[in-house]
Amino acid sequence: MIGVFGGTFDPIHIGHLRLATEVAEALDLERVHLVPAAIPPHRGEPLLDADTRLSLVAESIRDEPSFVLDDREHRREGPSYTSDTLAEFAAEFPGESLVLLMGMDAFNGLPDWHEVDRILELAHVAVATRPGAEARGTARQWLDARRASVGELPGAAPGRILPVEITRLDISATGLRAMVEQGRSLRYLVPEPVVRHFARG
Repeated sequence: MIGVFGGTFDPIHIGHLRLATEVAEALDLERVHLVPAAIPPHRGEPLLDADTRLSLVAESIRDEPSFVLDDREHRREGPSYTSDTLAEFAAEFPGESLVLLMGMDAFNGLPDWHEVDRILELAHVAVATRPGAEARGTARQWLDARRASVGELPGAAPGRILPVEITRLDISATGLRAMVEQGRSLRYLVPEPVVRHFARG
């Protein structure tokens, strides 16, 4: 199974990397493709430009052989829609099971994503959860109807949803950007390449 972990990564931080690590371990994923969004459709203009975010992800995962920097959204024109990205993965890796990685906040917003039905036709969804984080509304209904165990995913038709409890790390890119504006250090919250980038100013 191949993990697909997209996001703005503005900037990439330790929470992102722990999520990818712990979900990959829990599901025994062959590898995880980190896919920085070039033009994120669900938010405003990122603090860091697309090239910088791509470079910082590459530097941050350089020593992790099971992580792959995937720049397909960077190379594709138009908004970075997950449905298009998964369709490309399915065409490139026929016969492979795809697992879309996301946190609970993103999962609760998934029903409003572009072509969400197509997303669920192409991949399973691994939802990183932690104590106090709960699915709500339509996302909760989907979880109840599509919930799977780790052993059920290999060979199953796409669209199953698997909660994976991970280490609680209350780090958000929004909070980190606020710290940057305040001139505060990001050390120990982000990978060292990100620390060095902001230290250069």
